[in-house]
Amino acid sequence: MNPSFAIGDRVQLAQRPPYLKTAEPRPMLRPPDLVPLRALGSLVEQRTGNTWVVRFDQGNFLVDTQYLERLDMEQLDVKQLDVKQLSTITSEELSHG
Repeated sequence: MNPSFAIGDRVQLAQRPPYLKTAEPRPMLRPPDLVPLRALGSLVEQRTGNTWVVRFDQGNFLVDTQYLERLDMEQLDVKQLDVKQLSTITSEELSHG
């Protein structure tokens, strides 16, 4: 069973999909290894069914929930975050952690 997701949730790519589809007006298929396994992202928008627009460092992609794992602030290991990823965590998220 998939956990419930909401816009703004922090997620990680838990399983590699067979391909990645860009979340652009004219989407393109990209190789699945463009975004590394366990890469951190943020949910931007929900699309049809269980598909979400996820913002990764490599860009925005359409990803089904079966490939995502929701992260709570307690699960984020700050030592593993690079400066760019850390800067995307809002002060509100930090105050809840």
